[in-house]
This record gives sequence, structure tokens and C-alpha cells, in this order.
Amino acid sequence: MSLRGLRKWLAGSLLAVLAGMVIAAPPLAHSQDELTRKVKTKVAPVYPDIARRMAISGTVRVLVVVTPSGTVKSTKVVGGHPLLATAATDAIKRWKFESASDETTGIVEFKFQPQD
Repeated sequence: MSLRGLRKWLAGSLLAVLAGMVIAAPPLAHSQDELTRKVKTKVAPVYPDIARRMAISGTVRVLVVVTPSGTVKSTKVVGGHPLLATAATDAIKRWKFESASDETTGIVEFKFQPQD
């Protein structure tokens, strides 16, 4: 194969790979905005003892999907310390929201500060 043929083949292969990446890229399924739906019942997260002993603080961001009836359908941690993430998701799964006509998706932030 000549150098020119090799270049054409490489260029075509690269284009095919890039096109496949664009086509295969999953669409953004969820909004990254703050959840604006009104909360009826809030449960505060329990600060993990190990995180308190290690003086770990910070913000955990959780992507939440709320059903039309107001219960939490799913959660996904999108930021924050792993030792604090479970406490945040355990708490928000027990939240209740006002009813709405559609599912609502958004971000809820939990701020953790160790108390002396």
C-alpha cells in the first residue's frame, strides 16, 4: 500500500471512529439545575461518625428524580466526598414533595460541617 493510500485509509478510519463516538454519545437525560419542586417532608442527613472524627466537611450534590406523586424515584451522587454521599442519599430518599403533573429532575445539595 502506498503512503497516499495509507493516509486515505487512516483519515477514513478516524472519521468513522469520531462519527461513531458522536452517534454513540448518550443524550443528557437529566437537568443539572437545582430542584425547584416544593418539599413537604424533609429528612436531615445523619453525619457519619467516621467523617466527623476525620473532620470531613463539604457539599454533596445529588441528582434526584421525583415522581408525579411526590416520592423520590431515583438518586445519583454527582459530587461530594464519598463518606458523606451515602448519608445524603439515605436522607433524600425519605423526602416527600408536593404532587405535580410530571416527573421532576434536579440537583439537591447537602452541606456537611463537623460540630466541635
